Amino acid sequence: MTAMIRERFEHDLISVQQELMELCDTSIGALQLAFDALMSKDIDLALQVIEQDFKINRLEETINDRVILLIAKQQPVATDLRRLIVVIKAAADMERIGDYAVNIAKETIRIGKEPFITSVEPIEEMFHKTISMLRQIVEAFIEENTTKAKEIAALDDEVDELTGNTISNLMKLSISSEHVAQVTNLSFICRCIERSADHATNIAEHLFYLVKGKHYELNN
Repeated sequence: MTAMIRERFEHDLISVQQELMELCDTSIGALQLAFDALMSKDIDLALQVIEQDFKINRLEETINDRVILLIAKQQPVATDLRRLIVVIKAAADMERIGDYAVNIAKETIRIGKEPFITSVEPIEEMFHKTISMLRQIVEAFIEENTTKAKEIAALDDEVDELTGNTISNLMKLSISSEHVAQVTNLSFICRCIERSADHATNIAEHLFYLVKGKHYELNN
């Protein structure tokens, strides 16, 4: 690239990375809102999460289009190409987190004002670990800090264990309870939270690929 083309490319790259950060903030915010709606049984808030999902989808589409255009027009060198590929992958993970926020919101609407049939403290703990992972992985991504990324990925095991235990306990309730529907609702919410944590780990792996130039599986 000539100096002028390089300068333009770097400007566009910074711009698309900023859009990725906007997508991260929006998706994580949607997940937080969805869980707040669940805890407060706020149907209007749950509907707001569903209605705003189009913004997340549009952001991901915009990022994909811009990256593809950059690759086609600028023919970036290997390092830059890797960065652009990582942006697309991270955007896809964040879009999925927005989808899980919508799923939680829909389950919240199905539960409605019905009291929880059991303590939801384990679900709260699972959620707080997951949202912390997501926020920290965004920080690690900005800093390109693989040490922090590895620490975040390690937390995924804790979320997996919490999910397994919580769903197992919910299934036991369904045997002797008439509230089978809510057991199903809460179990699905647990899975959505667990999958969100998995996507935090995915982004950690993308960061390793960006920095190291190799693919690493941080959780087997």
